[in-house]
Amino acid sequence: MRYAVLGTGIVGRTVAARLASLDHEVVIGTRDPEATLAREEYADWAAEHPQVGLAAFPEAARQGETLVNATGGRVSIAALTEADAEHLDGKVLIDIANPLDFSHGFPPSLDPVDTDSLGELIQRTFPRLRVVKTLNTMNCRIMVDPARVAGDHHVFLSGEDADAKKAVRELLYSFGWPEASVLDLGGIETARGTEMLLPVWLRLMGSLGHTDFNFHIQGA
Repeated sequence: MRYAVLGTGIVGRTVAARLASLDHEVVIGTRDPEATLAREEYADWAAEHPQVGLAAFPEAARQGETLVNATGGRVSIAALTEADAEHLDGKVLIDIANPLDFSHGFPPSLDPVDTDSLGELIQRTFPRLRVVKTLNTMNCRIMVDPARVAGDHHVFLSGEDADAKKAVRELLYSFGWPEASVLDLGGIETARGTEMLLPVWLRLMGSLGHTDFNFHIQGA
């Protein structure tokens, strides 16, 4: 499978490296490849992962059969717009971003929130994309290696397209997520709930002093 991971931060790099380790073809999308390569942090990582390509958003989206949105949530629409709709039509987009608003400092708020979500906004803006919201409720290292957290814990799926969610499930299994740990919440509207877990997650991080934790849903 060919994946295009949009976003060059720690989340995008972590997911891209895991995909490459599973023998997928991976390209990372960025607004300005030259500027990205000039960043020491990215250049050092790229030297350790020569199999992962780097391209401007439109070329990355063209190459990817499946797309991963790992951009900052407040700029996701702009990044996908720059990627060009003709390269998006019909493709699965795995949205792992959160619409964190740092304009009033830390901890950030969410925008949109409550009556809307980033997942829904992306689906409305690009209706021919098959958006699946997942993995946005945990640290990126746990996304690709759930065994970092002992015991049972969960990852959520939201989206309208059953085939797209099935494909994302299979990817999650390949990351090491047990079948019983993947909870399908329903349509893309349910992304409101998982995005609104972020304020709780941030307070837990502050209380615990680390990010190696996740949510576990205990039923009767």
